[in-house]
Amino acid sequence: MKIHEFYRDSANITLNGSIAALVPAIIIGVGNLYFFQNNQIMLLTIPFVIYSFISFQIYLFRMKQAITIDRNMPQSTSYYENIFSARHLVVVYMNQQESSVHLFFPDGHQAGMIKRYRQKGIFRKPRIYALYDNHGGAVGFYRIKKSTPLMIAVYDQNKKYLGCYEKERLTWLKTKKEMMDESGKFIGSVEGSKYFMDECVLNQSRQQVGRLRRGWMPLEWSGRFPEPNTPVLTLFENLSEKDKLLTMSFLINEYFIER
Repeated sequence: MKIHEFYRDSANITLNGSIAALVPAIIIGVGNLYFFQNNQIMLLTIPFVIYSFISFQIYLFRMKQAITIDRNMPQSTSYYENIFSARHLVVVYMNQQESSVHLFFPDGHQAGMIKRYRQKGIFRKPRIYALYDNHGGAVGFYRIKKSTPLMIAVYDQNKKYLGCYEKERLTWLKTKKEMMDESGKFIGSVEGSKYFMDECVLNQSRQQVGRLRRGWMPLEWSGRFPEPNTPVLTLFENLSEKDKLLTMSFLINEYFIER
């Protein structure tokens, strides 16, 4: 998938919502015409018509964005080998029936996606999210344990335990966010702003190894990512795949728990 296809799919979802909103308006209008014939009842159709109109305008805007992006992406293949080879990833959150986080390379090609991992069985099980690469293969798993403190256990593609992310509320305004390795040793922390998206991942030496921030978009990316406030995830080059999987665990908290 490329970023213009994501915008096109998003536009189609909005169009479906626009059409769906007209259904109750039509039912009310037809019912009133044949049974009630009361002008006051027709006022009930106004919210549905307004919602449908706004959704259709969003659909047209998204489709225009998709067409423009497509023109700015002449290359058919990505410059990057896999999700772990890029220093920067553009993060696009999709909040529909099933929330998901789409990760894109700076060249506009999809790097991967994080979404709910469906487990077999009818009994209630812990929530697990999977990190998928651009071929649809799972390369990491994140298991949420609702305990005190909240813990997100991290596993590789072979489901080997790598470590965890822990979040503990110290006071009403202060929260501690830490990362541990498989032996329980402290390896880093997550610190950020309370008022805007700027989350930094620091190692034991207080050196920055990862960062998620909104409002930082290089000008040369604007042709492929028209919304400058789209968050960008930065992972520093010296991190191993294991370290990157652990570092990315804070995305689970950011997008699937705090939201």
